[in-house]
Amino acid sequence: MLIGIPKEIMYKENRVAALPETVEKFKKLGLDVIVETKAGAGAFTDDDQYRKAGAEIATDAAEVFDKSDIILKVKEPMFNDHFKKHEIDMLKENQILITFLHPAAPSNHGDVKKLQDRNITAFTMDGIPRISRAQRMDPLTSMSSITGYKSIIIAAANLPKFIPMIGTSIGMIKPANILVVGAGVVGLQAIATGKRLGGVVKAVDIRPDAKKEAESLGVKVVGFDAPPELAIGEGGYAKALPAEWLEKERAALAPMVAESDIIILSALVHGEVAQHLITKKMVETMNPGSVIIDVSIDQGGNCALTDPGKELIHQGVYICGIKNIPGSLPVHSSWLYANNLYYFVENLFKKESGEFDMDDEIIKDALVTHKGKLYHQGTLKAMAE
Repeated sequence: MLIGIPKEIMYKENRVAALPETVEKFKKLGLDVIVETKAGAGAFTDDDQYRKAGAEIATDAAEVFDKSDIILKVKEPMFNDHFKKHEIDMLKENQILITFLHPAAPSNHGDVKKLQDRNITAFTMDGIPRISRAQRMDPLTSMSSITGYKSIIIAAANLPKFIPMIGTSIGMIKPANILVVGAGVVGLQAIATGKRLGGVVKAVDIRPDAKKEAESLGVKVVGFDAPPELAIGEGGYAKALPAEWLEKERAALAPMVAESDIIILSALVHGEVAQHLITKKMVETMNPGSVIIDVSIDQGGNCALTDPGKELIHQGVYICGIKNIPGSLPVHSSWLYANNLYYFVENLFKKESGEFDMDDEIIKDALVTHKGKLYHQGTLKAMAE
């Protein structure tokens, strides 16, 4: 089988789905690799390095899509301006696509239907379950550390104030108030980075264990308590709150939102659409110059005003919906993600027959479409709603 690595075409996406070290690993599995020329340039990896690892170099994306049995990507398929064609239309029937699809997000439902109609076998890397066997395949965890760190850096770059307390000849400048909503891997890294920059950090999470982890970093954990059976899902992920409890959470968040200079939104529901925790009315209570970084935007976002992939200003509040924050740290993020993909592919074809194991929990949770059928449970739920 031939694995294809096209160059990412999303704006400012510098990651690549394979590096020379993972090409060598694929070769040892008996898989060949074809890489689009300059695919690794954003991660400072050139074509010669791929050739030395045993990869074939393709002249363009069309050659990669045409020759490959499996396409490995970082981000969801997009319209390729050079070929005037959507990447899904460049796929062949029965080809395998493995990437971040975020299929439950309403903005991606059209692409999911298209993959289904074209008989593409598609796996989404955000579907990897949180089990010990899957840890080294899990890019949500590996990318989340980068996202949490960089979200604070982006916020600091756009905040028209100091973050730390600063003493001046005129008087003391108060530190910025930072609110982190969601104390998973993203949130914990954002908390740690916000503290290192000298901000006054508060954290919100509905899960008791997540609250304890945030408290261990020395920050105040605020918010409200929801019954564990409503708050905690399989694998320790947060569950989507019922409507009446979602309103309670919004009411608890409202005064904290109004006093925040920076808000990092990272409250995700595994495999499902993220819930809108911050309403338009809540944003309008914030001071002009405040910053919201909505890192849950790939799954629909936690702020009702966030525009996927865009940055905007609403009544003086900067709202960032950038979808590829890890792409701004391409060296480390490519190394982590390329290895996540390698271990996923290794597990995918562990059967000697070359077929993948439909009873494997990891494969079942990541599978989106196969032989014209939609499998992904979070997407089926979102489409039904």
